Amino acid sequence: MLSDGADFTKIDKVMEKFGWPMGPAYLSDVVGMDTSQHVEEVLAEGYPDRMKQDGKSSLDVMVENDRLGQKSGSGYYTYEKDKKGRPKKTQDDKAYELVASVQKDGQKDFDADEIVDRMMIPMIIEAARALEEGIAETPNEVDMGLIMGIGFPPFRGGALKYADALGLKSVCDKAAKYSSFGKLYEPTERMREMAAKGETYYG
Repeated sequence: MLSDGADFTKIDKVMEKFGWPMGPAYLSDVVGMDTSQHVEEVLAEGYPDRMKQDGKSSLDVMVENDRLGQKSGSGYYTYEKDKKGRPKKTQDDKAYELVASVQKDGQKDFDADEIVDRMMIPMIIEAARALEEGIAETPNEVDMGLIMGIGFPPFRGGALKYADALGLKSVCDKAAKYSSFGKLYEPTERMREMAAKGETYYG
């Protein structure tokens, strides 16, 4: 989304309002850009059909400029200690300049619904894959793993519960809008079958 011109601060605000503890840019800063980059490389190697990035990302640019997040004092945001010694984030023009260097057509304003869909549809599809491939036995196990493991908004019940709330037909229709982005947005055949039959993960 950043390479398509999105504002990372808006993405963070929208996803935090959706219910995540922090948005993706802020999360990268907390985890560390070099760590996030390594995770990205491991995922790309394991699942090149849907996880491999085309070209240089904003994350790559941050690492190149030694902006590794909180541990280096700057990333997508800059950090100073508050009165209790905890890192406090502030916006930084330099970060915007670096992100702009990988934006193909300049900045573009995305509405909140599109931001949520672009962020959540791939997660729903990957959650469905985890269930279909036997990585977890039940939808509840997938969703609890997401809630307990990565901070998925508990009140939304997990990715598969969220998919049920949207309706799988709606999920597949939303995914079709972004099919040009590749397999990451491609629902599984089982998802399409369930959508056609009006089935849900939680009966």
